[in-house]
Amino acid sequence: MKAAEIRQTFLKFFESKGHTIVASSPVVPGDDPTLLFTNAGMNQFKDVFLGFDKRAYTRATTSQKCIRAGGKHNDLDNVGYTARHHTFFEMLGNFSFGDYFKHDAIQYAWELLTTKFMLPAEKLWVTVYAEDDEAYDIWHKVVGVPAERIIRIGDNKGGRYASDNFWMMGDTGPCGPCTEIFYDHGPEIAGGPPGSPDEDGDRYIEIWNNVFMQFNRTEDGVMHKLPKPSVDTGMGLERLAAVLQHVHSNYEIDTFVALLAAAKAAVDGAGAGDCDKDSASLKVIADHIRACSFTIVDGVIPGNEGRGYVLRRIARRAIRHGYKLGARTPFFHKILPELVNQMGDAYPELRQGEARVTAVLKQEEERFFQTIERGMEILEAALATGTKVIDGETAFKLHDTFGFPVDLTADVCRERGVTVDQAGFDAAMARQREQARAAGKFKMAAGLAYTGSPTTFHGYDELLREASRVVQVYVDGSPVDVARAGDDAVIVLDHTPFYAESGGQVGDTGELRNASTRVVVEDTMKIQADVFGHHGRVLEGEVKVGDTFTARVNAEHRARTVRNHSATHLMHKALREVLGTHVQQKGSLVNAERTRFDFAHTSPMTEAQIKEVEAKVNAEILANAAAQAEVMALDDAQKSGAMMLFGEKYGDTVRVLSIGSSKELCGGTHVQRTGDIGLFKIVSESGVAAGIRRVEAVTGANALAYLQSLEHTVNEVAASLKAAPAELSSRIGSLQDQLRALEKEVASLKGKLASSQGDELVAQAVDVKGIKVLAATLQGADAATLRATMDQLKNKLKTAAIVLAAVDGGKVQIAAGVTADTISKLKAGELVNFVAQQVGGKGGGKPDMAMAGGTDAAALPAALAGVQAWVSERL
Repeated sequence: MKAAEIRQTFLKFFESKGHTIVASSPVVPGDDPTLLFTNAGMNQFKDVFLGFDKRAYTRATTSQKCIRAGGKHNDLDNVGYTARHHTFFEMLGNFSFGDYFKHDAIQYAWELLTTKFMLPAEKLWVTVYAEDDEAYDIWHKVVGVPAERIIRIGDNKGGRYASDNFWMMGDTGPCGPCTEIFYDHGPEIAGGPPGSPDEDGDRYIEIWNNVFMQFNRTEDGVMHKLPKPSVDTGMGLERLAAVLQHVHSNYEIDTFVALLAAAKAAVDGAGAGDCDKDSASLKVIADHIRACSFTIVDGVIPGNEGRGYVLRRIARRAIRHGYKLGARTPFFHKILPELVNQMGDAYPELRQGEARVTAVLKQEEERFFQTIERGMEILEAALATGTKVIDGETAFKLHDTFGFPVDLTADVCRERGVTVDQAGFDAAMARQREQARAAGKFKMAAGLAYTGSPTTFHGYDELLREASRVVQVYVDGSPVDVARAGDDAVIVLDHTPFYAESGGQVGDTGELRNASTRVVVEDTMKIQADVFGHHGRVLEGEVKVGDTFTARVNAEHRARTVRNHSATHLMHKALREVLGTHVQQKGSLVNAERTRFDFAHTSPMTEAQIKEVEAKVNAEILANAAAQAEVMALDDAQKSGAMMLFGEKYGDTVRVLSIGSSKELCGGTHVQRTGDIGLFKIVSESGVAAGIRRVEAVTGANALAYLQSLEHTVNEVAASLKAAPAELSSRIGSLQDQLRALEKEVASLKGKLASSQGDELVAQAVDVKGIKVLAATLQGADAATLRATMDQLKNKLKTAAIVLAAVDGGKVQIAAGVTADTISKLKAGELVNFVAQQVGGKGGGKPDMAMAGGTDAAALPAALAGVQAWVSERL
C-alpha cells in the first residue's frame, strides 16, 4: 500500500466513524506567535481543547503537515543519520472534543490497524501509563491483547507524572495519560520492547500514540478531572508506511524512493556524474526538499532570523550535501516537480505554489553556491590540522562571510569526529552585535542608565501637555543637575505627548517651554521600553530636575508621519491581496516624508501590480472609515484575526489598530479616519536582499508635491522636444528610431574606415621566421572596429600574429589575433597581455583572439614596437 493510499484509508476510516475530515493547517501557525512551526496534529485544535474555541463538529481527523527543525522540537541534526528522523513529516490523527474517550479511541485504533491495514495482531504491542488501569483493562479484557504484550510505563523521567506515557501541554493546563502502539519487526532485528534496557533498538517501532486529556493541572500540582475529557492521537505516516511496505527505514517507502531518485538525477546533472545512490547525503536532500517546499508554500522565505533562518539552515544543509556529492551548480530546486507529483494531490497548495517555491529555492542556491567553495576550502584547511575542535572564530567567519549556519559547520565536523566551539562562536556573534550597535543610530540614548519611574504617554489623544515635570537630564551621556543654553541634552519627563521612535515610526519633534527656558526637541527615543528620552538643544535658560514645562509636539511633523503610518497598514494588506499571503513585513521606516516598507517577496512587482496596490489603498482612503484602537488581551487579539508579526515580543495586553479593512497589532500613532491620508502614491519598488523587496510611498501633501514635480519634468521634456505631453511617448520612440539609424550609419562608416586602413596596414606587416607580424594603431576605432579589422587582416595575411590598438580620451583598447595555423606556437591571450601590461592594463580571451585595456596611452608606441621581438623569442 502506497503512502497516498495509506493517508486516504486513514481519513476515510475515521470519516466512517463520524469524524469530519479537516484540512491540514499551514506549517506556519497563523495564530500562535509562540510556536515556531506546526509540530503536531493537535496544534490547530489547541484552542478547542482549551475551551477557547468551539467547532461545528466534536470529532475530527486530519493528515497534518509538521516540521521539527527549530526550537524545542528539533530533529534536524539526526536527519540523514537515522532511519526515522525527518524535518518534515505527516501526522495522521483523530480527535474527540468531549465526545468519545478511551474505550472508542482504543477500539478504533485496533480496528484500523488489524482490519483495514491487515497488520497481524500478534505483532502489535501496547504501552499504558502505569496508573491507568482503565486503559489497561480495555486493551486486555475488551480488545484481547495478551498481558505479556501490554507494558505499564511509570514516572520514568524524574518526577511525578514525568513519563513517556503521560502527556502535558505545559506545567499547568490540560494533561493526561497516553497509550502507545508498537509494531514488532521480529527477532531478526536488534532491540527490546518499550520500557526495557534495549528499547532504542529497531525491533519495536512506535506507530501510534493515543493521548487521553482527562485532567487539568493547576499551579499547586493538583490534578482536577476535566468535565469533558478529550482524545488527541497521532500516527506518523512515514513510519506506518515503512511497516506496511515491509521495509525498516522510512527512506525506503515509495515516496522517498521517488524523491531519492529525483535527488540523485539532480545532483548527477549538477556535476556529480554518478553519485552513490545509497549515500546518506541523498537522504538529507530528499528529506529537506519537503521541509523547504512546504515552508515556502506557507509564506516563509530564507532569512537571517526566526523561521526564515531555520529555512535557510535546512536549504543550505541540503545544498552542502549535494556539494559533498559533487554538485557544483544549483540542483536542489530541480527535485520539486517530483515532490509535487508525490504530494500535490493531497496538498494542492504545493502544486499551486510550485513556480514560486522553485524561484525561491533557486535564488537561495545561487547565492550559496557563490561562496560555498571558498567556505569549504577554509573549513577543510582547519580540519586538515588534525584539531578535534573548530574554534569559534573560524565558525563565525564561515557564518558571517560565507553564509554557513553554525549547525551546518557542525554537521560537516561531525562527519570527521570534530566538534565546534559553540561558546567561542556565541562570543564572536555577541561582539559583532555590540559593534553593530556602536556603529548604528543609537544617538544620545545609548547606554543611558535610568532607574526612575516610567514615562506616561498621552500622545494618542493630545499634542500638548501642560506641567510635564523633568525627572532626569543627561548631557554627553551622563546624568547632570542642570543643562544650560547651548547644551545638547536628553530630557526624561513624567508625562509626555511626544511619541518615541518604535515599530518603524520615527520619534516626534517639537519644543519644551516655560517662562525662562526653551528647548527644541529634535527627536524622541526610548531609553527603556517605557521611558522616553526627548533629544534636543537648550536654546534659552536652563533645565533642572523638577522643572515643569509645556510639552508641545510639532503638529505638522506628526500629521505627515501618521498619514504615512496609517497608509503603511493599508498598503501591507493590499500587498498581501495582490501578491499573496506569503507577503510578510520585514522592516519599515515611517517618517514625515515617506513610508519605507520591506516585505518578503521573490520577484519585482510589475507595473500592473503597483497600480493595483495603489488603487486598493486609495479606495480605502476614499471610503473615509474611522480608525479604531483597542487594548485587549493577547489571546483576544489572536482570536480577532489581528495580524501579528512573528519574532515580535508581545505582552499580555496589546493594542489592536483597525483602520479600513486592516487590523494589526500596533503601538504607533494614526489618523482618525482613512480620508485624512489624502492621497497615496508608490514612488519606488526595489530589491534590498535575497527575497526581500522594498516599496517607498508618499501621502497627503508629499504625494501632491511628488506628482507636481513629475508634471513639471514632463512639461519641461515636452517643451524641449516641441511636443505636447500626450505626444511624448511617440515622439521619444521616433527619436530612438532615428538614433538607432544613425548608430548603424556610424558603424557602417567605421567599418569602411577600418577596411581602408586594413588595406594600408597589410603592407606594414613584417616577416618574422615565416610569420607575418603586424602591430599598429587604428585611429578612431572602437572595440567592434578592432575586431572587424582583425578578421580582415587575418584573411589577407594568412599566417600572422597581429596587434591592433586604439586610443580614446587617454584610455587604450587593444586586440590581439593569431591565425589558426599559428596557435600551436603563439597564443593571442599571452600576446595581448604582453602589450597591455606595458600600458597599465590586462586582458585575455581565446587562443586566436583576445582583448585588453589600458590607461597609459603614452606608453603605447613603445609597447607596440616590442611585439616583433616578443614573437621572435617564442618561435
